[in-house]
Amino acid sequence: MRKICFALLTISMLLSNTAVSMAHPGRTDANGGHTCRTNCAKWGLADGEYHYHNAAGTIKPAESTAETPDPAKETDDDSSDATLVADKIKVASKGKLSVYFLNIGQGDATYIRTAAGDDILIDAGKNEAGDVVVDYLKQLRVDDIEIMISTHPDADHVGGLDTVLRNFKVENVYAPKVSHTTDTFKDFLLAVKQEGLKIKEAKAGVLLPLKGVTARFVGPVAAYGDDLNDWSAVLHLTYGINKFLFTGDAEKRSETDMLAGKLALKADVLKAGHHGSVSSTSPAFLKAVAPKYAVISVGKNSYGHPAATILNRLKAAKASVYRTDLNGTVTAVSDGKKISFLKVK
Repeated sequence: MRKICFALLTISMLLSNTAVSMAHPGRTDANGGHTCRTNCAKWGLADGEYHYHNAAGTIKPAESTAETPDPAKETDDDSSDATLVADKIKVASKGKLSVYFLNIGQGDATYIRTAAGDDILIDAGKNEAGDVVVDYLKQLRVDDIEIMISTHPDADHVGGLDTVLRNFKVENVYAPKVSHTTDTFKDFLLAVKQEGLKIKEAKAGVLLPLKGVTARFVGPVAAYGDDLNDWSAVLHLTYGINKFLFTGDAEKRSETDMLAGKLALKADVLKAGHHGSVSSTSPAFLKAVAPKYAVISVGKNSYGHPAATILNRLKAAKASVYRTDLNGTVTAVSDGKKISFLKVK
């Protein structure tokens, strides 16, 4: 009788475990979480939502586990594509502004989702980063892009935008009034034309048509000839009392013009110019911005980015520094009053 009871108990446990596995499969990652794959609604989750289980098996959505990571702690993965998978993304809850500084190697790519649900993409890295950016946007369930910004024609910024244009409906494209002769830049222009779009000029004073946020270009202020970096479109975005400044590769000459124009530069979060190069983030500019956080979009490179001088300058300014080469994709979430950085890895 004992053997029968024990056998029944064992079978019951196996069936229970099998049912849970079948209803909610998926190996956990290093953070103890994973993505929902089947019967997501049954668990109170959206399809593909990243979440955790506690010891009792109760679901804990990713939002409840958000925390501010140590920006100085290096990750064990410097790749720019394999890390962009669903089980390593914590999608911010609705009603908040989310900013994703994407880990795409040496280059820039920033995706912004406003609280109202509008999508903004600033640059998309090199040509090979285009597919990575597209995959990331699809994981975040982006259906269309209200605003696409090409900060300037450099290949590590504009390269992947043609791929994005071919994969998503884009409503508006902004870029500074400067051209380049490279095939990479020509591919971008051709993709814009093929989508039936016209490029709108990005320059100081232009306000983006977005609800719930104030997004205005503060650069370029002037014409900069062949200096493509200083032509960079610089965007200042305000949500509630929180402010962000996205600088492209703008260097000291552009920074000086923005300061002279007494434009709104102060920001809680600064996307440091030119991947942390000594040519950008001048002392006067940094003082005007006075950021609490600085994000450096950078990968393996031979340019010395980010420069020790800039890292020390940011440290002296008491700005917490996040780097995509060390921290992976950096995700900032604002409720209009407070900014939190989510741990993606």
